[in-house]
Amino acid sequence: MPSAEIIAIGTELLLGEIADTNTQYIARTIRDLGINIFRTSIVGDNKDRIATMVREAMNRSEIIITTGGLGPTVDDPTREALAMSSGTQLVFHPELWDSIIKRFNVTGRKPGENQKQQAYIPQNAIILNNPVGTAPAFIIKTDNNAIISLPGVPAEMKTILIQSVIPYLKDNFELKETLKVRVLHTSGAGEGWIDEQISDLEKLVNPTVGLAAHAGIVDIRITAMADNDEKAEEKIDNLETVIKARLGDHIYGSDASSLERTALEATIECGWTVSSVEIGTEGLLFQRLTSLQNKSYLGALETPANSNHLYQTVDKHKRDEISNVILGLAVNLKDNISEIQIVIHTPKTDHEHQINFSGHPQYAPILGVNLVLDHLRRIAMDEKRKE
Repeated sequence: MPSAEIIAIGTELLLGEIADTNTQYIARTIRDLGINIFRTSIVGDNKDRIATMVREAMNRSEIIITTGGLGPTVDDPTREALAMSSGTQLVFHPELWDSIIKRFNVTGRKPGENQKQQAYIPQNAIILNNPVGTAPAFIIKTDNNAIISLPGVPAEMKTILIQSVIPYLKDNFELKETLKVRVLHTSGAGEGWIDEQISDLEKLVNPTVGLAAHAGIVDIRITAMADNDEKAEEKIDNLETVIKARLGDHIYGSDASSLERTALEATIECGWTVSSVEIGTEGLLFQRLTSLQNKSYLGALETPANSNHLYQTVDKHKRDEISNVILGLAVNLKDNISEIQIVIHTPKTDHEHQINFSGHPQYAPILGVNLVLDHLRRIAMDEKRKE
């Protein structure tokens, strides 16, 4: 199984001015080919640093994929840096320059002289067609490595990766295995407790299991490798069955499923409608439920001035019979401790819950929303079981 490294190039990425989404997309794409991703990194627009990083990667991995730095400006040094790292020179390609001119002519413009540097490619590199931009991508082949240089513009990167790079990798590397990933989402239990329940599974080699904790949610990542997609999925299915048997209702979904969708769907099965009251969350509960665009969520109700009146406010709206379910959530910071209050009114009964959160206050609203949604999910599930 070949190893790969992904290097995102751009000072704007290094300084956090924009997010590096290319690395995530490339990683997810090539992992499904059974390629082991050894390392990802970010480097600024400095040709010496780029060349050094690529040389280091060449000693560790067979496949090096760079993204960014192929534009026409002075601070686009990737071409020169990759020529340096592979011991070659830049060579002007007239046919590339002609294609750049034609692309500009289509829009009624003329390329500037600086645009010409995009037609300089490391000697003997394989040129990859860019049907959606002016920056040609390329592959430098050495005795032990394939150095693949892609544009930083996401649309261009994705197009060339799918149309040219993936076929190249399949043709030139023994990609006999595929890798699949599934993420199970849990709520209502901490990372430590979940780890205790499945710690033996976390020691498996194939498939592998890993945990990722969030505010009120813990994700369980299952990764499997096999000869084909079907066998990999079968491995994941079998392990998921074991995990579900141990964790039960703590698991609310997988991959793209969300806690808010799962909770609202559970209330819909009970025939309930939902409205909400929240304080100290900047409307986060409303935002997440509204994003579902489901008519069963009737929206936010008038909120009290402070968290001391949460219970009374829910009682008032309960008497108004605006909806079957009212979710009440208040987050109040007191002496560096976030007090999270939850009140849930349903057609059957009322539920109250309060916890003190000592973590960073910015996570308290997220935790509060996840807690109230988890409580709602469980209440609705219990109600369906009674029917």
